[in-house]
Amino acid sequence: MSTRILVADDHAIFREGLKQVIGTTVDMSVVDEAVDGKELLNKIQANDYDMVILDITMPGRNGLDVLTEMKSIKPKLPVLVMSMHPEEQYALRAYKSGAAGYLNKGSASNELLDALHKISMGKKYVSSALAESLVSGLSDHNQQDLLQSLSNREYQVMSMIASGKTVGKIATELSLSVKTVSTYRAHILRKLNMKNNAELTRFVIENKLI
Repeated sequence: MSTRILVADDHAIFREGLKQVIGTTVDMSVVDEAVDGKELLNKIQANDYDMVILDITMPGRNGLDVLTEMKSIKPKLPVLVMSMHPEEQYALRAYKSGAAGYLNKGSASNELLDALHKISMGKKYVSSALAESLVSGLSDHNQQDLLQSLSNREYQVMSMIASGKTVGKIATELSLSVKTVSTYRAHILRKLNMKNNAELTRFVIENKLI
C-alpha cells in the first residue's frame, strides 16, 4: 500500500517539486498539502496520513511549535522536517520536538527519497552531514548551553538577524509585529550576554549556525 504524505510548505513551487520527486516512486504519493501551521493542524485532525513533510519556516507560528502540537494530536504520525536552516542546531531542536528526520532543502532528490523510505519503515533519519556535526559538536559546551536556552522562535529570529535581515523584514516574513521581533531580539542578546547585532552575527558565524 502506498505511503500517503501531506506536504506542509508555504511555497507552491517547492511543493510541486516534492510531488514530482515523490511521484517517481511506486510506494509513496503526496495526497494533500498545507500552506501554514493552522491548516496543517486542522488537516491532521480531520484526515489520516502516513507521513508529513514539514517546513519549519512558514507564516504564523514557529514550525517547531507546530510540530510539538502535531505530536500531541497524532503521536505516531512520523514527520520529516525540511528547511533551509543549518542542520547543526535546527535538526537537534526538530528531533527533540518529535521529528523522525531532518533534511536541508538543498539536499539531492535521492537523499530525500532515502529519508522518506527510512522513516516509512519506522526508523529515524539522520544525514551524514548531521551525524558528523553531532560527533564533533560545537567548539564550546558553554556556547551550546547558551543556544539551548533560546526558545525555538528566538533561535529563528537570531538566525535571521545574523543573515542580515532587518527587524522589519523579519516581522514581515514571520507575520509578527516589529515590536514583537524587537522584544525577541532583546531576549536573545540578554540570554547570550551580547550587546548588539554585530556580536550576535559573529557568534553565529563562528559556530557555523548559518
